[in-house]
Amino acid sequence: MCGRVAQYDSWADLVAIMRLPGPDMLKEPIEPRYNVAPTTQTLLMVNDEGTLIGERVRWGWRPHWAKDKPAPINARLEKVAHGPFFRAIWPHRAICPVSGWYEWVDEGGPKRQPYFIRRRDRYACLSAAIGQFPAGDREPAEHDGFVIITADAQGGMVDVHDRRPVVLSPELAAEWLDPATPKERAEQIALLQGEPAEAFEWFRVSTAVGNVRNQDRGLIEPLISEA
Repeated sequence: MCGRVAQYDSWADLVAIMRLPGPDMLKEPIEPRYNVAPTTQTLLMVNDEGTLIGERVRWGWRPHWAKDKPAPINARLEKVAHGPFFRAIWPHRAICPVSGWYEWVDEGGPKRQPYFIRRRDRYACLSAAIGQFPAGDREPAEHDGFVIITADAQGGMVDVHDRRPVVLSPELAAEWLDPATPKERAEQIALLQGEPAEAFEWFRVSTAVGNVRNQDRGLIEPLISEA
């Protein structure tokens, strides 16, 4: 999975998708973003004692003892639950709601061709994530951050990229967020119950997405092929 996503769903739409029974709170206003890059403050959803909290957290995290390594932005599903690198944050689950994500494909041209991948039903992709983030009234800290969990791509999606985020249904996303969900159950959700490739569609988009300064909605519009 390449490191670029879009987040343009409103908070009201995200809350409606999640369908959690408790209260919700957005810590700061959000604006539609069509070209979200790693290391930037990215919208994350967490369950804070029964309240669904939306806050911005840096996309990317590494443990304090790995200062000589770049901060990963993704975590491979096959290793995340048991490897030492993410051990400290594996219990701290979150949802990174993305409207879709971008991948670049070498199609033989002078530049790689970007694709946009989104749900066919156009709902937000509720991507499983883990991280270190503010809880309760704690202020953001220097080492806060998160990673998106990724798995092997399936079906035709493999032609675009061999990795994909683990996207959960609203019901499983709620279970993933619930602090009462055992770690073993959370691992099974991520391993076996992510949305299948058939739930998504993908299409070519403008190469303008390669410049992170470009943020307009045109970035997610299908590229019209010349006849």
